[in-house]
Amino acid sequence: MESDDAAFAFAALGQATRLDLLRALLDAGPTGLAAGDLAARLGVPSSTLSFHLRALDQAGLVAATRQGRSLIYAARLARLRGLLAFLADACCGGQPDRCGDLGRMLDTFTRDDKIMPMFNVLFLCTHNSARSIMAEAILTRFFPGRFAAFSAGSEPSPGGPLPEVLSLLKTLGHDVSGLRSKSWSDFTGPGAPRMDFVLTLCDTLQGQACPDFGATTITGAWPLPDPKKFSGGVAERATLLNEVYAGLRRRLEAFASLPIASLDRLALKARVDELADPHAVVRA
Repeated sequence: MESDDAAFAFAALGQATRLDLLRALLDAGPTGLAAGDLAARLGVPSSTLSFHLRALDQAGLVAATRQGRSLIYAARLARLRGLLAFLADACCGGQPDRCGDLGRMLDTFTRDDKIMPMFNVLFLCTHNSARSIMAEAILTRFFPGRFAAFSAGSEPSPGGPLPEVLSLLKTLGHDVSGLRSKSWSDFTGPGAPRMDFVLTLCDTLQGQACPDFGATTITGAWPLPDPKKFSGGVAERATLLNEVYAGLRRRLEAFASLPIASLDRLALKARVDELADPHAVVRA
């Protein structure tokens, strides 16, 4: 980063409201906050907020994406990390260990072994009996501490998850004791957990539009064949079910490898959409 570029970014931060804005967006994480929520949180008029957001945007410190009628703002974490690295590189002539507490503080922003935040992920399909159940089980088992996984459907199956799905998951070492078919209405309303990601695993949800999970939720569609519609004998159905499981696991491994905490909202949405292609190669 050049000195002029860094000076421009630091100058944009030289105002109290802008600092409060950036701190609020950092608190929200990569999924960001809607402009209206920002105005309410900071107690500033919308016109004033727009003025300061524009200055931060021009300095490359925030980015906006449109979701429905809302503009969602998120801090550009890579840009901020670059500013801190710019300071750290100059510390004590390139020997930050000589800078005492300042060097150690800056080092926490430049090293790779950062603590990873936990994100809530909701998987949807019509009956919440197969694909979304498998996705919940995979993310829960293989990425504990990184993600809290949930699943639901527009018309949850009265009989619960498909027995052959539960049998496959048990065979592969998953704990199925907590898996059940749930309505997506369980995840809406003021008492519901805030979802960072909502991923739809079927082409359509019986013609129904998804409910509003909040303007800052990042959504994606990863279409997969419906196991309830598989035909053929037992062996053929088992093969197809294994293929769905394998396809989901590949996608979720790629999803989990994304540097979520360091991507801005626009880049994160693009990466999630790329994973709709089962052969997609995740980019760092």
